[in-house]
Amino acid sequence: MSVQTAADAAHRNDPLLARAWDVLEAVPDPEIPVVSIRELGILRDVRRTDDGLLEVVITPTYSGCPAMSQIAEDIAAAMQAADLPPHRIETVLAPAWTTDWITQEARDKLRAYGIAPPVGQCGSAAPRENVVRFVPRPVAAPVCPRCGSARTERLAQFASTACKALYRCVDCREPFDYFKPY
Repeated sequence: MSVQTAADAAHRNDPLLARAWDVLEAVPDPEIPVVSIRELGILRDVRRTDDGLLEVVITPTYSGCPAMSQIAEDIAAAMQAADLPPHRIETVLAPAWTTDWITQEARDKLRAYGIAPPVGQCGSAAPRENVVRFVPRPVAAPVCPRCGSARTERLAQFASTACKALYRCVDCREPFDYFKPY
């Protein structure tokens, strides 16, 4: 379900870029440390620049995401610890990040961690044209990550972070975060 970038193929032919990708694959998301920034689709590219730097391209999960400065610091620390060449971080806003970029492995990790992964597709992986709607259509309720019940209810639009909503399972009565699709 994740979107593959051109960088996914290009880095395999360059040992330095492949090493940088491997190092950055281990950088956890500061808000959900069970998944990496690569698995969430935040890490978009690593490339060489004409001036000899490595450029790390990241996309925030939403405009104004407070974790972006921490992610940049974590990237810098990982690159330095791996003795990689000097780098710069490029934050790109277009195309906008979408939950479609979350890998299946990350979705499984989120579920095991107690966070319901986003339901359905939107953005670039949607099978049809997405139309902006000012009155939202009802969305399918997430499945409880603890007991697997589809009988869940939303308690709050926002949970521990702005990208998650707070739900409760009607069957096991346990609350859980739901990673909102967008």
